[in-house]
Amino acid sequence: MLSARKAAVLRAVVEGYICTNQPVGSTYVSETVDLQASPATVRNEMLALEQAGYLHQPHTSAGRIPTEKGYRHFVDSLTDASATLGRSKNQQIKDFFHTSRNELEQMLADTSALLADLTAYAALVVAPDHSSANIRSVSLVDLSERVVLALVVYDNGVVDKRTIEMDQPFDSVELAQAADILTDALGGRPATDLHHCQGDKRITPLVSRVLGSLADLVDAEDQLYVGGTASVARLFDAAETVRSVLGILEKQLVVVNLVRDILDRGLNVAIGTETGVAPLAECSLIVASYEVDGQPVGSIGVLGPTRMNYPQALAAVAVVGQKLGDRLSFA
Repeated sequence: MLSARKAAVLRAVVEGYICTNQPVGSTYVSETVDLQASPATVRNEMLALEQAGYLHQPHTSAGRIPTEKGYRHFVDSLTDASATLGRSKNQQIKDFFHTSRNELEQMLADTSALLADLTAYAALVVAPDHSSANIRSVSLVDLSERVVLALVVYDNGVVDKRTIEMDQPFDSVELAQAADILTDALGGRPATDLHHCQGDKRITPLVSRVLGSLADLVDAEDQLYVGGTASVARLFDAAETVRSVLGILEKQLVVVNLVRDILDRGLNVAIGTETGVAPLAECSLIVASYEVDGQPVGSIGVLGPTRMNYPQALAAVAVVGQKLGDRLSFA
């Protein structure tokens, strides 16, 4: 535990470094925080924080910068970050979800772009995991004499689409009957039941063909939408770090598993080496789940340097995640 004065000094150093990207000296701390202490006392407190591993002095006579331990204490001491987002950004989020009428895939892509714009960091949105969702309905649309568009609607807002080429022609009556059978057999049941309906006595060759084409949807990888990759280059000083971070963002499975791992560890902020991914050692990742009807279905987050503006980024992720869940709940 840090004393109140040490905690205040640490907070001032973290906030100063986030703002300036320059080592923070005792004069800056004395001028920005009312500690009722002399500059000499502040210097002593900064030295004590350095010795305890919260701060680091890059070189002699320079100010201090936070370590991972310092950032962790700063993040853990944050209380209500929602007030830091500001009226204009809250209005921007409200307007976005009020006017968004796109299909799910486009809305998630647009949401990642919105979050990137709000924070100036790379933004991540993992699509709802429909493998654990319930099917709401199945629709079949004839595109030609032998081609069908199958639409599977889930209760978490996901819509799966599959174009299916048939072995023989079919008419509109057969198509409508097949859609009714599929909706009746699968409606309200888990998506995994796409694997287990072949024994239904009502299954016709057309229905069987559709089921066979849809069954692999359950095993599809979670879709990741990344926004703001163009801003990554200006977030880091070293070109090699930029290349490493961009390389990770291109690996969808790695990012999805990383987000899931952080949430499984009960964290919403992973700082530097806490991510467990070496190329992200100079990054922090803020993540949160978004919910549909009270159940977590997907995740959202931002990736930036360890000196990111944590209060603002946490607020943006929280608000956008909540609004996204609300939007999908009424989809």
